[in-house]
Amino acid sequence: MKAQLLIQTNQRFHADAVAHLTIWTLPMPVRGSQHHYKYRLAYVVNDVCVLRYDNEAGKGDHRHIGDVETSYTFIDTDTLIDDFMADIARWNNEHSLV
Repeated sequence: MKAQLLIQTNQRFHADAVAHLTIWTLPMPVRGSQHHYKYRLAYVVNDVCVLRYDNEAGKGDHRHIGDVETSYTFIDTDTLIDDFMADIARWNNEHSLV
């Protein structure tokens, strides 16, 4: 089995703010993760990525808020998306966007 695209979508929040969500199902976990998903979720405002969740090989599950990187506990894809959307709402509120 090869990697299979599960989700690939964009959601616009404002004229200058868009969320990009991409999730694949994998035959084997990415090195550093315990699940069979590869993901990249990014929130871009004014052409700057202000929030990103990903699980690049060797680093495992983590998120970036601005320049700060923290580990992320992956539960399932629904929770991943919910957590990402909650962080977008929090970021928008803190920066008076939308």
